[in-house]
Amino acid sequence: MWCKICNRETTNEICELCGNYTEHNTPYQVYWCNSCKTPIIKSANGIDRSICPLCGAETAYLCVDLRPVFPEERLLFELLTAKPFEYIDKTVWASDNRYYIDGVSKVVPISILKKHSPVKIIEQLVKYKDKNNYYYFNQYIDKFIKANVERFNYIYNEATEFIKKTAATYPRENVVISFSGGKDSTATADLTISALSDPSLVHIFGDTTLEFPFTIEYVKRYRENNQKAIFKVARNKDQNFYEVCDDIGPPSRVMRWCCSMFKTGPITRVFNSLYQDTDVLTFYGIRKNESVSRSKYNRVEDNAESIKIQKQKVASPIFYWKDIDVWLYILSRKIDFNDAYRVGYDRVGCWCCPNNNERAQFLSRIYMPEKSDMWRKFLINFAIKIGKQDAEVYVDSGKWKARQGGNGLTAAEDVKIKYTDCTTEDNAKVYRLNRPVDDNFLNLLIPFGKISKELGRKLINETIILDLKTNIPIISVQPFFHDGYNYAVKIKTMNIENHDELQRMISYQVRKFNACRKCLKCESLCRHGAINISNEEYHINDSKCKRCKMCVTAKYIDGGCLMDKYLKTKE
Repeated sequence: MWCKICNRETTNEICELCGNYTEHNTPYQVYWCNSCKTPIIKSANGIDRSICPLCGAETAYLCVDLRPVFPEERLLFELLTAKPFEYIDKTVWASDNRYYIDGVSKVVPISILKKHSPVKIIEQLVKYKDKNNYYYFNQYIDKFIKANVERFNYIYNEATEFIKKTAATYPRENVVISFSGGKDSTATADLTISALSDPSLVHIFGDTTLEFPFTIEYVKRYRENNQKAIFKVARNKDQNFYEVCDDIGPPSRVMRWCCSMFKTGPITRVFNSLYQDTDVLTFYGIRKNESVSRSKYNRVEDNAESIKIQKQKVASPIFYWKDIDVWLYILSRKIDFNDAYRVGYDRVGCWCCPNNNERAQFLSRIYMPEKSDMWRKFLINFAIKIGKQDAEVYVDSGKWKARQGGNGLTAAEDVKIKYTDCTTEDNAKVYRLNRPVDDNFLNLLIPFGKISKELGRKLINETIILDLKTNIPIISVQPFFHDGYNYAVKIKTMNIENHDELQRMISYQVRKFNACRKCLKCESLCRHGAINISNEEYHINDSKCKRCKMCVTAKYIDGGCLMDKYLKTKE
């Protein structure tokens, strides 16, 4: 933390000298000592930022952030830009596509990657693998750790104090570590276990089924090395990624349905099974500097609009850390980590994520060629299916990542709410359905009140929905025959002030009935655990539902169903 009044760093939220509230987000930058050949993390406001703590020499500003280049990636870098082992005895660091060899910058543009055949690169990596080693790398990492011991002590002490303070009111069994297998969650897990002196904390790993092979191997090692940890794996066993892609289209940068269906939804199910209605504190490895969207988060969040999984408060001990801080921590503590970082990935998540850059895609063609080839073929076939003229260009140029809506997909019809106003009754609408009205449809109306078939007119198979507080009928539901609709339902609202608002929320449930793809977003949203997929259907538990109406509120789910966002088309 930093006191602007005293222009000094402190580990306290209130400065000991002036009593001013300090700021966590102290601006830190990376400087370079050309004598020691090592990066030094210094405060941009610090008066000693130009002095190397090891040799006392003058340092120079290098960059905002940095990551180590391990020997495996260094060899690949050499094969792309120089000759094998040209930099084996030098310190190599990187930031995005810019490498620093002994502090000298060298950019590797995407055009260089496109000039090289992944097949030939694989052959060369195999050829030189046995000659590659960590001898010089270990030497410069040791020097990096010694040069930044002050920074390490600061981030370690601040983060562990934050964890202790945040977890103080929670029983240990309700403290959870969100474990993804990436470097950030690895550091967070180690910090949390260390701060709370408890190796038996609950870990939840969201296995999206799209994890890097490196990640699966690392998670296995982590479990073997942390056998006291309560390790839960959250996996969607009911869905196949490729089948869903074929139905509603592959995820894109603006339509990442995969997160809800294969990550947050399954994790919510684990939370529901473990904690039901009790409060949970989850420590995440989220960092402010990772992306624009994450820069808007708070270090501690319990706002329903800000967190993807309800029933929990989320906190990030490393929220203000940079990449180089995470690596300083992991390397200083000699923590085992995901080998994907050794070969050059700077982020680890789903291997086919549309947010992956071209460099990550190039690496995947080298280290997981079969999966990459399979994914490319699928994308090309999908592009042909939706009518793209030059499918290969559409895929290879990355245009598929910007795909929006359900153009060209049969499933797009399911999200269109088609209705007509009833000509014989006020405040009544006839909605088109894609299958007959049944108990599953009536179940979707539970958020509005009490379902009563007994009070409905038997002759027309009517069901009445009663207001829970007044026991007055507010909705009438009956199967209906309508020209142009194979299946239909007539819904009338009554004894209320705002008929349009209630009909809008009802229409959201009609959309769910027609379009639900079991994305699990609603399960994650419901803080009471009332919504789940049961017997292949969207189901609301009447005894658990509190009628909060979050599941039918556009503020939380625009259009009432996530499929509306993914499959909507322009009329």
